[in-house]
Amino acid sequence: MNVLPASLLFPMRTVSGVGQVADLLAECAAFGKRGVLVHGGSLVAGGTLDRILAAKPDGAEVGTWQHPGGEPTLAHVDALREVLCKNPVDWVAAVGGGSVMDVAKAAAGLRDAPLPTVAYHDGEPIPSSNVAYVAAPATAGTGSEATMVSVLTNDDTGVKKSIRHPSHTARLVILDPALLKSCPPALIAASGMDAFTQAVESFLSRGATDLTDMLALQAVEDINNSIETVFNGGDDASREALLRGSFLAGLALSNARLGLVHGLAHPLGARFHFAHGLVCAVCLPLVLRYNREACSEKYAQLEACLGTDIEARVAALNHSMRIANPFAGKALEDRVAAVTETLASGSTKANPRDVDASAANDILDRLFSAN
Repeated sequence: MNVLPASLLFPMRTVSGVGQVADLLAECAAFGKRGVLVHGGSLVAGGTLDRILAAKPDGAEVGTWQHPGGEPTLAHVDALREVLCKNPVDWVAAVGGGSVMDVAKAAAGLRDAPLPTVAYHDGEPIPSSNVAYVAAPATAGTGSEATMVSVLTNDDTGVKKSIRHPSHTARLVILDPALLKSCPPALIAASGMDAFTQAVESFLSRGATDLTDMLALQAVEDINNSIETVFNGGDDASREALLRGSFLAGLALSNARLGLVHGLAHPLGARFHFAHGLVCAVCLPLVLRYNREACSEKYAQLEACLGTDIEARVAALNHSMRIANPFAGKALEDRVAAVTETLASGSTKANPRDVDASAANDILDRLFSAN
């Protein structure tokens, strides 16, 4: 195994600590006086948006754009790109969950790009961006703040996949555990299991290196030790550990890739519109069982980290946070297309065990079984 990835990409700067988000606009002033703050509805409801805007530096010109909710789509990105083009900005800051960050990241990165977002989603080369992107995650799950990737859905075709470019990587990440206080338990469970899955998959990935293994194992430990506490109300220490674990998992996946769970999650999420983290949580046990024979040594390392077998721990986490399989007893009507998308995924190609149509269908059979 290599010590370093062939190409290593981290955010330019990261600050962490309770209350750090209050300094967001002062930090953004380093990139220019004009910017847009992208956020979700919860930031308004909790009064956090007003507190951030109240600390606006003299001379700063700050607009806001509220994400309408739901999974991030090409239409969302196009709508925000239009705002950014009408009111030229130096920076875009996202305070919110993965959907908010992915839309803001893509819109900032494509602000000056000549083509509609769908063209880049379909594979057109992405030009470099000069717009500074800043991220402050308000959930602990996607790790989007740590990556150059935006996962987007084309509403017209139902295709869910990513766009990426190194210049889309955050210039600044703010990890403020206080932002997790308003997350409901179901969101903590789903987003946290997304982060846990990313940590495990990047550790097992074909692209793993000594560096990403270190990041991934620390993420597994942080998330494992904190997620149930945060789910049940939490405190600053547990929220900080969960947010840190999610960030470290994002760094690991950004430089190692993922695996079959995410190869399955994108087509399933696009078809059934369940929360991405929920899909990951229920797919993970099946994929762990499938991969075990290909990476027994790494499973032993995970057991040493967790103090128990990885499959058993995932089952216990899902049970304790009341995560149930939403696919049980349902039908996947266009299975051939879903399997084709799964096999074409870069995540599936990074899986530690080869995956063919038969293997994917077997896992889907188990996932959709009513038993």
